[in-house]
Amino acid sequence: MFGDWGHGICLLLGALILIARESKLSSQKLGSFMEMLFGGRYVLLLMSLFSIYCGLIYNEFFSVPFHIFGESAYRCRDNTCRDAHTIGLVKVRDPYPFGVDPKWRGSRSELAFLNSMKMKMSILLGVVHMNLGIILSYFNARFFGKTLDIRYQFVPQMIFLNSLFGYLSLLIVIVLLLLALIAAPWMLFPKPFILKKLHTERFQGRAYGILNTSEMDLEEPDSARQHHHEEFNFSEVFVHQMIHAIEFILGSVSNTASYLRLWALSLAHSELSTVFYEKVLLLAWGYDNLIIRLLGLAVFAFATAFILLMMETLSAFLHALRLHWVEFQNKFYHGDGYKFKPFSFATLTDDDE
Repeated sequence: MFGDWGHGICLLLGALILIARESKLSSQKLGSFMEMLFGGRYVLLLMSLFSIYCGLIYNEFFSVPFHIFGESAYRCRDNTCRDAHTIGLVKVRDPYPFGVDPKWRGSRSELAFLNSMKMKMSILLGVVHMNLGIILSYFNARFFGKTLDIRYQFVPQMIFLNSLFGYLSLLIVIVLLLLALIAAPWMLFPKPFILKKLHTERFQGRAYGILNTSEMDLEEPDSARQHHHEEFNFSEVFVHQMIHAIEFILGSVSNTASYLRLWALSLAHSELSTVFYEKVLLLAWGYDNLIIRLLGLAVFAFATAFILLMMETLSAFLHALRLHWVEFQNKFYHGDGYKFKPFSFATLTDDDE
C-alpha cells in the first residue's frame, strides 16, 4: 500500500531515531502524538522496510523511476517515440530483472498496466495470507486433539478457498469448481452427526474409538462442560456448524475482495506522489524565479511530510491491521478461551510470592 522507497527511507530514518533515543524518550513525558509514534517505533521500522521493498518492486522514488537494476528492456526504434513513449518502442534485451521497467513511467498504458499488476498482486497476497491462517487452524486443532475439525473443517476449507481462488483454477477450472461444490457439504454435514454418535456411545459406556478420535473432539464450550448429564443438543450443534460453513463460504469471497485495498491504496499513494512532484515541484522549477522555486519546494516538502508520510502511513497501517484482524485471524482465532491477564508483580498476592 505504501510502495515508494524514497518515502520508505524517510520512515526508516524516523524509526531509527526513535529507537536510538529509546532510553531517553521512555523517561520523558511525551505528547499524545509523540507517545503514539514512540510506542509503535518497531512497527514503524518494519513498515518502512516493507515500504522500501515494495517501492523497489514498483520502481518509485518520490514517484520517479530509476534504472537501479540496469537499463530498460525497451528502446525507441527511431525518433518518433521521443514524446509519445508507447510509439515505436522495441524490445532489445531481457525483461527488467527486478520490479517495474522504468519505461512504463509516462507511457500511455502506464495506468492500465499498473492497475492490472497491483490488482493481481493484491489477490495473490490475499490468497497466500488466508491460506496461512487456515494452516494455523490445523495446528490449533492438532494441538487440542480435535481430529474432526481437521477432517471436516480444515481440509474442505483449504479445498474450497484454493479451488475458487487458486492459480490452478485458470487451468482446470471445471474440476476445481466441482471440488468446491463437494467441499461445502463436507464442511457442513459430517461433524454434527459424528458428534451425536460419539456422544450417544459415550453415555452407553462404550469406547468411542471411531475414526481414531480423541476425547478432545467432544469438547464443548466451558458452560456446557459443567453439565455433561444434559442431553446432547444435536440441532444446536448442527446449526452452529451450518453457520460456520456459510460464514466461511461467503467470507472467502468477501475476504479475498477485501485485499483489493492493497491495490487501491498503493495506486492512490502513487498518484498523489506523482501529482505533488509534477504539479508542484516541477511546475515551480519551470519558472526562472528563486522565490517561486523555494515556495514550490516548501509546498512539496510539506505535502510529502504531512500527507504522504503521516496521513498515508497511518491509513496504510490501519488497513493492514484490519486485514490481519479480520481476514487473517478469523481463520484460526475464536476468542472463546480464558480472559487474558498480563503478568505483573504488582498483582501478585502474598500466597503467590
